[in-house]
Formats: sequence, C-alpha cells, structure tokens
Amino acid sequence: MKKIIAAITCIVLILGFAQEDDTSKRKLMVKTQLKARDISDSATLQAMSDVPRHQFVPENVKKYAYSDSPLPIGNGQTISQPYIVAYMTQALQLEPGDRVLEIGTGSGYQAAVLAAIIDSVYTIEIVKNLSLTAKDRLQKLGYTNVTVKWGDGYHGWPTKAPFDAIMVTAGADSIPQPLIDQLKDGGRMIIPVGPHHAVSHLVLVKKKKNKITTKNLIPVRFVPFTRKNKKN
Repeated sequence: MKKIIAAITCIVLILGFAQEDDTSKRKLMVKTQLKARDISDSATLQAMSDVPRHQFVPENVKKYAYSDSPLPIGNGQTISQPYIVAYMTQALQLEPGDRVLEIGTGSGYQAAVLAAIIDSVYTIEIVKNLSLTAKDRLQKLGYTNVTVKWGDGYHGWPTKAPFDAIMVTAGADSIPQPLIDQLKDGGRMIIPVGPHHAVSHLVLVKKKKNKITTKNLIPVRFVPFTRKNKKN
C-alpha cells in the first residue's frame, strides 16, 4: 500500500511540475512575443495567458507549443503563430457580449482564445476530422460557449447571423460577400486576402450603415481558403 501511495504521489508531483512549466512558458510567450511587440489589449493578453496552447497541438510538437511560429496540425493545416492569433483578436476590438463567427476552426485554439473574451463563438471547419476533433477538444477543456460546425465557411452561418465580428483564418483571393452580408451594422471582419501560395495582407473590414470600408494591416501567409464547390 505504501508503494502505491508513493507512486501516486510521484505522478501527482510530475503532473504538477509539468502544468507549472506550461504556465511559465505561456507567461513568457505573452511577455516576449506579444507585449514586446504591439499587442496591448488587456482582454487579448489575458486570453492568451489563460488558453493552454499545448492542448491544441499534436503530441509530437507539444514541446514547440509556445514557440514564435505556426505548427502543423495535420491535413495540411496549421495552428497560427501566437502573435498572429493575438493580432487578429486585438484587431476586432471585441466586447464581452459579442457574437463572433470564425471561418477555419483548425485545432480550435483561436476559437478558445475568442471564447475567453466573448459570450458566443460559432466556428466552421471544412475538414471533417479536424472539425470533430476540435469540437471534442473544446468540450473537454470546458469551452461551452463555442459551437463547432463541419461545412464550407464561404457561406458563413446564416441561421446564427448577424455577427458582431467575423474572423477568417485562411487566405482568400477576395472577401466572400455572404460574410459581409452576415455582419451587423457596426460589425468588423478580419481576413487574409491575396493570391494563393503568396503573401497576403490581413484586411480589416468594417460595416456601417451598409457601407463597407477596408484597410490593409500587415503582410501574412496563411493556408488557402478551402471550398467544397468553388462554383458557388
């Protein structure tokens, strides 16, 4: 019995040290990769400090979870660099009561960051197994205010519209009109726009009194916006 208790105690201590190490890495990530650059929004910084990025990456790259780079998550997709996640989140100027649509769930990390700030996140992923895995992961981690859907994000989510903000996490050659239509008056959208397999720009879209304005922010590289049927 003493040996069993000692073994359990050892496991608990190891898990505790691992959790503390991940927390330290996350704090360092926020300090050196975000605050040291131009991320100053307190809600964004808090969300990036709270969400365990290592839980959203495959086992073989967990040791790089808090590195200053994107990471592969399978199916030719990636989890974005922490700075880009924070930059896009900050750019939307979110309020706690906002409803946000995300196109491109991926691992679910960006959705979790949004969910740490706002009331409701609706996220669409076209790759079925990524969608199912992200849904399960988010549920297990307690993100009950995220709804995940498998489907083509080009058409948005009309039955849940309108949205205060929309975030697109895949590179598009143009801004999908259905997404513009699903923005509330006063709504914001951030989306990478540019030629496939080339440098795009993050574009901030604002809708006010049915007038649309766009502003190029920073150059970025994203995986292409995938469609089920490009004719529609």
